[in-house]
Amino acid sequence: MEKLDLEGMPLDDLWALHEQISSVLSTRIMAEKQHLENRLVQLTRGKAPKSVVLELKPQDLDRERPRRKYPRVFPKYQNPSVPSETWSGRGKQPKWLVSALKAGGKIEDFRIPDTVRDKIGARR
Repeated sequence: MEKLDLEGMPLDDLWALHEQISSVLSTRIMAEKQHLENRLVQLTRGKAPKSVVLELKPQDLDRERPRRKYPRVFPKYQNPSVPSETWSGRGKQPKWLVSALKAGGKIEDFRIPDTVRDKIGARR
């Protein structure tokens, strides 16, 4: 392919070259877009690309929503040596419970009786 002398070309020839390049680019871009859309259909198990976009949930689009308020969870387990240390039974076990279980205790040994839990719930 020979190199063109763009500086020495007349304006009409440059404009014709510009239109020819634009046409080729447009054709190739459309072909690439069609190829990518076909690949997207394959990856989304046959759903059309627009239906995939419509399946986005509102929370995916709007991350600024405040968190939902969860009901308060009352403690179910209590450290007998330090009664202020409690655990609701959710999430990671506290260190005092992990060490007590390793020492041979059972989790039921630390359970707060239902009558006491009801009183705690009534006070809060």
